[in-house]
Amino acid sequence: MRAVVTGFPNATPLPGLDDAWHWTPAPGIDFAGALSADGERLLQLSGRDSYDRELATATLMFARDREADIFRHNPHFGAAAGFVAPPGRTFDVVAGVGAEVHRFYRVENPDLTPLVRLTFPAYADEFSGGETLDEAVTRYRMLRMNNLDRAPVPYLKMRYANTRTKSRSANSGRGFAEPRRLLEEIQLLEGGPGSFVEFENRHHQVWRVEWHDVHLLAEWEPDAGAPREIQLEELLSFAERSLYV
Repeated sequence: MRAVVTGFPNATPLPGLDDAWHWTPAPGIDFAGALSADGERLLQLSGRDSYDRELATATLMFARDREADIFRHNPHFGAAAGFVAPPGRTFDVVAGVGAEVHRFYRVENPDLTPLVRLTFPAYADEFSGGETLDEAVTRYRMLRMNNLDRAPVPYLKMRYANTRTKSRSANSGRGFAEPRRLLEEIQLLEGGPGSFVEFENRHHQVWRVEWHDVHLLAEWEPDAGAPREIQLEELLSFAERSLYV
């Protein structure tokens, strides 16, 4: 593995971490990688126009020490808490992505693919811990992990139907979405009798918002009592807060 990595174009040792390297295959694209503790795998991080050597080193060091914890509950897509990011950064976990999700090197070096685990700094509110393989692939694409300057993209599943705009979810179940979409759809409920928005956070808490006459109602599930009237401003604030927990 060491010979493979040191053979990458422009590969140089990563300061501050043994058995770790940095390489740049193209301008603006940076990779950093470290051997796993047993030397059998490559833990790899990427940055596109956002590479930060201090952050990369801290992430890879944590990933090497806590690799088992990252993948303990989910071999495809996991995260471990306790990460202390460098000053100025707010990441609070390090996440890992299995080969069946990322499929790196499948063209140029397919034998390497199963030996690579992608790692990246992330936020706890982005993971439920129970993502299926298909869900892991979707979240991997949504998180844009090579942007090391990114804000959180919290775990959110939602479904909706709007009788006024005639728009609705593409399928019957809740699907992944970004927070802005949730807030937009909630605001569009007004004036649409029978319209609803249902949303779920990483703890699998589910809420349903409906429009009846002139009232916005928030319904907590499961069996948390009757829906209550709630003003739009309060509702939007509650919906957003519920995702960052």
